[in-house]
Amino acid sequence: MIDSPDEAARDIPLTVLSAALHRRDPDAGAILKALASALKGLTAHDENTASIFIELTEQGLGKTPAADLWRQIMAADLSFFQSETAQSLRAEGRDEGRAEGRAEGRAGALLLLLDRRGVSLSEGERARIVGCSDVEVLDVWFTRAITASSAAEVFESEGS
Repeated sequence: MIDSPDEAARDIPLTVLSAALHRRDPDAGAILKALASALKGLTAHDENTASIFIELTEQGLGKTPAADLWRQIMAADLSFFQSETAQSLRAEGRDEGRAEGRAEGRAGALLLLLDRRGVSLSEGERARIVGCSDVEVLDVWFTRAITASSAAEVFESEGS
């Protein structure tokens, strides 16, 4: 298990292998952080090789929690990488942020509409609206709220 940035920098290929072999280990995050640090140093000299190691690491982690952590590290801390994976992760993060922002905006507008129309909401109903991340569902609720006289009318015939 290679979990030291210095050791990882001395042998990046072995660290990639260590990450893959220990992907289910509770301490896999330490390996991934050490690897990310080593790759950051490598990128300054050889971005193409660093990109290959990034891709190999992702493939080696498979569909494990460690793979999710690796993607978070890539998206948050490795903006200096121009690899396809790094670029894709940054784009996904922006898209997710936009989608979350749209849902929050729709939920806020729905709450404002219901408040202005005098439709009272229970804490559970309010939480349901605020917790909804599906913009299409929020749009349906908003459309119903335009004429609804109760929260039940807003949520009627809902499978969600």
